[in-house]
Amino acid sequence: MTTDTRDLVIVGAGLAGIYAMYRALENGLDVVGVEAGDSVGGTWYWNRYPGARCDVESVDYSYSFDRQLEKDWKWTERFATQPEIRSYLDHVADRYDLRRHFTFGRRVTAAHFDERASTWTVTLDDGTQHRSRFVMMATGCLSQPNRPDLPGIDEYAGTQLFTAQWPDEPVDLTGKRVGLIGTGSSGIQAAPLLAEQAQSLTVFQRSANYTVPARNRPLTEEEWEKVQETYPERRKASLYAPAGSLSTTHAQKATEVDAAERERAFEARWQEGGVLFAKTFPDQGIDIVANDYAREFAEAKIREIVKDPRVAEDLIPTDHPIGTKRIVTDTGYYEMYNRDNVELVNLRKHPIEQVTSWGIKTDDASYELDVIVFATGFDALTGALTSIDLRGARGAVLADEWAHGPETYLGLGVAGFPNLITLNGPGSPSVLANMSTHTEQQVDWGMELIEFCRANDIDQAEPRKDAAEKWTAHLGEVAEGTLFTRAASWYMGANIEGKTRTFMPYIGGFGNYRRACDEARDNGFEGYVLTRVSAPAEATA
Repeated sequence: MTTDTRDLVIVGAGLAGIYAMYRALENGLDVVGVEAGDSVGGTWYWNRYPGARCDVESVDYSYSFDRQLEKDWKWTERFATQPEIRSYLDHVADRYDLRRHFTFGRRVTAAHFDERASTWTVTLDDGTQHRSRFVMMATGCLSQPNRPDLPGIDEYAGTQLFTAQWPDEPVDLTGKRVGLIGTGSSGIQAAPLLAEQAQSLTVFQRSANYTVPARNRPLTEEEWEKVQETYPERRKASLYAPAGSLSTTHAQKATEVDAAERERAFEARWQEGGVLFAKTFPDQGIDIVANDYAREFAEAKIREIVKDPRVAEDLIPTDHPIGTKRIVTDTGYYEMYNRDNVELVNLRKHPIEQVTSWGIKTDDASYELDVIVFATGFDALTGALTSIDLRGARGAVLADEWAHGPETYLGLGVAGFPNLITLNGPGSPSVLANMSTHTEQQVDWGMELIEFCRANDIDQAEPRKDAAEKWTAHLGEVAEGTLFTRAASWYMGANIEGKTRTFMPYIGGFGNYRRACDEARDNGFEGYVLTRVSAPAEATA
């Protein structure tokens, strides 16, 4: 066992962890990073499944802190694939010599706060410990895989693959009978490519999801030159934009225009491709009438594309307004069901009874499979944190504190856990915003808190309980003003058995969120108890 003392421990080396390390070194902090993977990349290291692709345009899903980096790295496609994003993050880590400050291949198992010493002790799975004043959790919002508890799953003799932890080496499915469980983003992205290679593909669908064509394409030289010319303005416009990147909606509400105008607007967005279909009109996410217009348009497209009417009906969701579960972007997903080697099994009609040594048995049929692919998602937003033995002040245990839903202050701190900074998790816009813009804002705010404490001899910075309660109540009130709470989504924790259902990300817009964070910072980190342990009478709030 080794022990050292630091200013900061960063947990995670994905998009957030890489930038956090850059900022920490730039600020002169004594810092070490810990990453479970063997390299940088975070979600883009682990999610190597066929078809993995970002649904934010590449030119926006990138760092903005260095203009020269923007000039030197050239994106090849409108929506980058996992290998290209991983190469980009490798490039950034090497360009700024960040890799040597991380310990790779080690998972954090515990982090305990010592109130007297005002330090955290972070324990790794090999027994190594790091002691530091602050801990920054860059553990990712989609990083704790959800492994389904299906009867007989341990008896299956074939190959099991998880999209969330796909092998680094190529997987050859030629001639294989493949079963795919899960039709969220990863399942929908992977399915067409699995179908092209496999002898047969059987898709086991529990919940139908809406998906829109990505319309991905290579970026032309002319487009790239225009991006470079407008990058500074583009970045500036994104700083307080509702989703942290450039996007527009129709000037009028869907309920204020006639049917022909709605049809033209929806068709234009469908042909443009991408998740912004869900924001064609400004009232789609808050008015069920407006949402129904969008839903009916999308459902007509599904029926038009899928030749078998029965299959088309099974692919149409019946349990949520369109866009209230994370809308997916795909390349050829609905078209795939016109292939002779693809079958859809609707688990709402015919649930899985058990997994056997040879495949899957539903209540009305048996499916012999050589490979089962689990695209069953994640314990989103909270799972990566509650899986760690996190113990704060006064006996607080994070898993217990969040047993009935997460409570945070601005999504950046948790009452009872001094000097702990959480990034991109519950209470922040997180997955509802461009993660690159969001990450830079979160890390910058956290670093400003650390520097404020160092400059003012503050030993402990802990969110006030009442401030966290107020922020979390506000988050819930904003969510209730939308249609999103009508969906049993992973935003609500509904995909994890036993998890309390509460809408976890802040849906009030990235710009509004950023203003709230700015205000707290500008008011001396209002909402925090800032304590000098050596002179508690001088504590400020």
